[in-house]
Amino acid sequence: MVTVADGLARPHNAFGAVRLALALLVVVSHAFSVTTGALLDEPLTQATGYTLGEHAVNGFFAVSGFLVTMSLMRRGPRDYVVARALRIVPGLVAATLIVALGLGSLMTRLDLAAYWADPGLWRFIEGTLTTFKSNAALPGVFSENPFRFPMGTVWTLKYEVLCYLGLLAAGLLGTLRWRWLCPLLVAGLFVALTLAGLRAGGMPKGLETSMRLPLIFATGAALFLYADRARLSWPLAFALLALAALLHGTALYTPMLFLAEAYGILCLGLAPPVRHPALDPRADLSYGTYLYGWPIQQSLHALFPAVSAWWLLPPSLLLTLAVAALSWRLVERPALSWKARLMGRQPTV
Repeated sequence: MVTVADGLARPHNAFGAVRLALALLVVVSHAFSVTTGALLDEPLTQATGYTLGEHAVNGFFAVSGFLVTMSLMRRGPRDYVVARALRIVPGLVAATLIVALGLGSLMTRLDLAAYWADPGLWRFIEGTLTTFKSNAALPGVFSENPFRFPMGTVWTLKYEVLCYLGLLAAGLLGTLRWRWLCPLLVAGLFVALTLAGLRAGGMPKGLETSMRLPLIFATGAALFLYADRARLSWPLAFALLALAALLHGTALYTPMLFLAEAYGILCLGLAPPVRHPALDPRADLSYGTYLYGWPIQQSLHALFPAVSAWWLLPPSLLLTLAVAALSWRLVERPALSWKARLMGRQPTV
């Protein structure tokens, strides 16, 4: 049986392709709610209780928990902080300024001077960059859209950063050497989610998210910490998904679904059906795709409000990939070159 360590030792993992696919699934998912304003219109919502975008975010957090734990264990706290900051901050700052000052100036219904003088513009920039606020609107922008906010996906970065900080604290305290603590954390979050699911009237979405994403992140971290023992098994991955489906309608459904997705996505990254260098490209367009997909879709809907999601989806995907490529070439890759200089290594994502 192949272990996680065996998967890491082989050339050409598929994490690059997996992350890009997940980012594109977020764009596909949002195409429907952007045009109608109803989350129930997004794929998989009625069947699973979660949108296709939420399932994709689950995959992101599993991959992130695995890879950044590897980064911390192999590089140490200083290089870990440098790597995380240079991967997240430059792209986010550029996207926020481009959307607020560039796209907003083009799409606002206000006079351009009034738009730039409006305090809401500068509050938007500050809130996005300091608290990852995703539900803030720009003055006169997308005022006729079902959702007015132009940076609807950045809220997940708050949870991502909190997970990074929690992992860093564990590294500084030396508790990562006691690797059994990570599965214990996973078990604790699993039980907490199960108990919260027993609440009368259902679990508040904010409470669920605050446990869901750390649970998935910690699962990815645990699979790295136990890389020498953890098995990569497609039959097990499908069995976990089948078990989650059987538990649908019970309090155990959500935590089991999250564990199954985390394990399955890491199997896909480490034990893909086909291994090829193209599955691990040097250009990582996933972050740019994730950041720019929503504002591009919002813009297309504002320009063509009568067009259905199915017709807007192809141009939104093409435009998003084009902008993501520019973000990589002009912002993200240069930032990674600084990372290589600061850490004395070749740039990696």
